Amino acid sequence: MNLLNLISFSASPLGALGQLSLLGALAFSVAGLLLAVLGGLRGDAHVTEAARRATWAVFALLTLGTLILLKALLRDDFTVRFVAEHSMRASPTWVKVTALWGALEGSILLWAWLLGGFTFILSLTLRRDALRPWALGAMFVSLLFFVGVVATVASPFTPVASVPLDGRGPNPALQNHWMMAVHPVLLYLGFVGLSVPFAYAVAALVTGRLSDHWVVVTRRWTLIAWAFLTAAIVAGGWWSYETLGWGGYWAWDPVENASFIPWLLTTAFLHSIQIQERRGLMRSWNVWLIVLAYSSTVLGTFLNRSGIVQSVHAFAGGPVGPVFLGFLAFLLVSGTLLAAWRAPALRDETDPPAPLSREGAFLAGNWLFLVFAVMVLVGTLFPTFVEAAQGRRDASVGPAFYNAFAIPLGLGLLALMGVGPLLPWRRADGQSLWRALLPLLAGGVVTAAAAFALGVRHAGVLGTLALSAYNVIGLILLSTRAARQAGGLGAALGAQPRRYGAYLAHLGLIVVALGLAFSGSFRRDAQVTLNLNAAPVTLLAERLQLTGLNAVTRPDGKSVVADVQIDGRPFQARLNTYTQGGDTAFPAPAVRYGPLGDTYLVMTSVDPRGQWASVRLIESPLVSWIWWGTLIICVGAALTLASPRRATVRAPSGLAAATD
Repeated sequence: MNLLNLISFSASPLGALGQLSLLGALAFSVAGLLLAVLGGLRGDAHVTEAARRATWAVFALLTLGTLILLKALLRDDFTVRFVAEHSMRASPTWVKVTALWGALEGSILLWAWLLGGFTFILSLTLRRDALRPWALGAMFVSLLFFVGVVATVASPFTPVASVPLDGRGPNPALQNHWMMAVHPVLLYLGFVGLSVPFAYAVAALVTGRLSDHWVVVTRRWTLIAWAFLTAAIVAGGWWSYETLGWGGYWAWDPVENASFIPWLLTTAFLHSIQIQERRGLMRSWNVWLIVLAYSSTVLGTFLNRSGIVQSVHAFAGGPVGPVFLGFLAFLLVSGTLLAAWRAPALRDETDPPAPLSREGAFLAGNWLFLVFAVMVLVGTLFPTFVEAAQGRRDASVGPAFYNAFAIPLGLGLLALMGVGPLLPWRRADGQSLWRALLPLLAGGVVTAAAAFALGVRHAGVLGTLALSAYNVIGLILLSTRAARQAGGLGAALGAQPRRYGAYLAHLGLIVVALGLAFSGSFRRDAQVTLNLNAAPVTLLAERLQLTGLNAVTRPDGKSVVADVQIDGRPFQARLNTYTQGGDTAFPAPAVRYGPLGDTYLVMTSVDPRGQWASVRLIESPLVSWIWWGTLIICVGAALTLASPRRATVRAPSGLAAATD
């Protein structure tokens, strides 16, 4: 790329200033990395302090560049190519703002800015110890890559040769629902947040300080990133549910999978670091988990921006694919070499976990998470490998493949989630464990039997119901036992918010599991053509009547609005077309949410003369439990970040101590 074009003041004053800010951030990233390494090698606190302050300059310059691009979008400055290609005058303000991350170059700028923000916050909280310069150095490596990409091969500030009167506009699918203002930002916060525990792991490997200190320090960082990632995945499912008109929320799409893999690995890491904190075990395992988790975020970014996978979520292919692949290889190779170098120090000092212990349950859960992630990765990359090996573009992996292992692995994780907290550390006594598990198992069996008697025959749903009841009873027993030891629920909550936050997050996961099981197994779907003002038509035991069909003109396109009465309740389904989208219609379903199920109406086609409309009616039980369950999970994660009001009451040994 011609540097003179990037800083051409005559073509684009705003773009030139934005490009200079990115080049300045790149220069400070290089300087910060060199200073951090030098400070670490020499043990010089003054040099390390200079590296710390370089993070401030990088963040400030990236903030300036981001604000400049946002200003160019809001001012319709079509001298900037990114604005000319991805925005237009008629777009609503919120769509212009979301255009910042709705296309390739802007999304990488947002990533770099958030990474700069995380690095800045880390620089304010880092302890003055041996890990400090190397953790900063690892963050600067990531900054150097992302800032380097956005300042060169993927700059959003490249000027245009001929300034158009109006822009091409954003991708219509990305402006059809307001969730696109939320989902990508949450996803980037989750991805970027994992850079901090990764940086601490690198610092621990470089310095050889591989005790439990680095995992204790990074637990909160990891939990925050995990919560953002959880919310982002479900927000993306909600966007799909509300926008694509198919009535579903998860299709095992390659880009969906690319966000799910880091979530699986990070969830495993959050559980296994408890073993290292408590027992000093699984040091090597934890290093590998966080290296793989952060690397998988780069893999997801590569898949999303390289054009090698076909997805409604993916960006068009561009020059950044090989660059991201190279950075992914660098992370994996560097992590492998560092882990191999420190292999003797990573060995556990005590015996491996006993199978019948809390450590054993956590380790078994970790293996299930890891197998889950590997299987999702295989399914995601299989079509790409087939195309590379045979030149075929017709290879695909459908939901049947993923469901074949996702359902049993999910049920296995639910089973371990219930039994793990009941087990003591080191080793459990079989007889007393059986007495503790008996009410849980009885509750699960009774629940499954009752569901079977009511007509539920789906094995996966029966298993989910049984394990949900089993887990809920276990959580009740654990909570009441801890409250009894602390002298009341309020006292226990104040003394051990981390424990109760974990219980609440697990409860939210149970709610999500029930929503997934019921909405996936008992969904009903039917289509019909309704004539305007004709007699009601019965569909899925509902009475549908088309009472209005109107065309609406918007500044950025047109809409056809169908007014439908469903059992006397009004629904408005839309088909939206956009100026830049041609004749392609994007459905905007009408959804009536309910605690026991949703009524989902989408218009599939319409008579140009306005006399009829074809609609699709979908009944999905417990779908809203997925959204509410996720909210409970995030509240639980936030509660675990709270500081206890007083020292935790020491629990007696045995199964009672398993509540720690």
